[in-house]
Amino acid sequence: METELSKRLGIEHAIFGFTPFPAVAAAITRAGGLGVLGAVRYGAVEDLARDLDWMQENTGGRPYGLDVVMPAKKVEGVSEADIEAMIPPAHRQFVADTLAKYGVPELAEGEASGWRITGWMEQVARGQLDVAFDYPIALLANALGSPPADVVERAHAHGILVAALAGSPHHAQRHRDAGIDVVVAQGYEAGGHTGEIASMVLTPEVVDAVDPLPVLAAGGIGSGEQIAAGLALGAQGVWLGSLWLTTEEADLHSRALTRKLLAAGSGDTVRSRSLTGKPARQLRTEWTDAWDGPEGPGTLPMPLQGLLVAEAVSRIQKYEVDALLGTPVGQIVGRMNSERSVQAVFDDLTAGFERAIDRINRIAGRA
Repeated sequence: METELSKRLGIEHAIFGFTPFPAVAAAITRAGGLGVLGAVRYGAVEDLARDLDWMQENTGGRPYGLDVVMPAKKVEGVSEADIEAMIPPAHRQFVADTLAKYGVPELAEGEASGWRITGWMEQVARGQLDVAFDYPIALLANALGSPPADVVERAHAHGILVAALAGSPHHAQRHRDAGIDVVVAQGYEAGGHTGEIASMVLTPEVVDAVDPLPVLAAGGIGSGEQIAAGLALGAQGVWLGSLWLTTEEADLHSRALTRKLLAAGSGDTVRSRSLTGKPARQLRTEWTDAWDGPEGPGTLPMPLQGLLVAEAVSRIQKYEVDALLGTPVGQIVGRMNSERSVQAVFDDLTAGFERAIDRINRIAGRA
């Protein structure tokens, strides 16, 4: 699965694996892809530096990347406390009432929330980049639009390619005009923040819109046959995220959540603003239903919504409250029905890719 882009980056397979788990990212890189570590959960730059040190030691000198979140539109504020003060009391009460309805215990006294997404704020992401540029990362990806121009310039000065996710050809063209090197065409099926256009339609539209920039296909891809389809549509690789959540290296800290993922079908997800304030595909739960239902107060803009629900999500995860327990995941969850190592996933992807190529060759009369 070599393309011009994979050769440029020095990876064996044109598979780019996004994950919040360093062990998964390193395993993806060792398997011949490009592991991309998500930075949004790192509130302290020291923790990110620790895990990048670990990546250095466990990738065998092979390339890896980093994904940050620098939203184009942000809530102005001096500090996290200032921003949290903007959250309406009625929204806090709705969270408290919902947790009480399902009997979710409080955190222990003095216990901090383990799920903080302060990385949605630009100043936090910039601190992460100050750390990241001290490491030989090969790719810097931004999940919400093009990074600021000075960030693109800094990355290029370090010899780092910059990627950005796009949900429409218009978004992709904005990335191109901003000097982005790689566009990730993320279809409606994808987990996390995603737009309205499905991958089969979106990928060739983005390829045409930004030619000759390389494009990665994303959303609903979990087999080698689907990778072959993405490359046939003009992509130079694929961007996979959800597929790694049920690998043996993933650290979800919740067997209940793993069981829910393994049991879920492709119709068991929903695009909801309940987690971050922007539409994000995730498992459908009583929590998402509460926020999206007529009795809900309406979600807040990013980053207010994420700050509002951070402690609640930590409590739901810690006490494994099944009705409310969820995670961002794409429609490909219907194929994620067993726990396997990252290497086993790669073996399956490459075998499926070969089957697809053989099938097309037979159809075309070349085999």
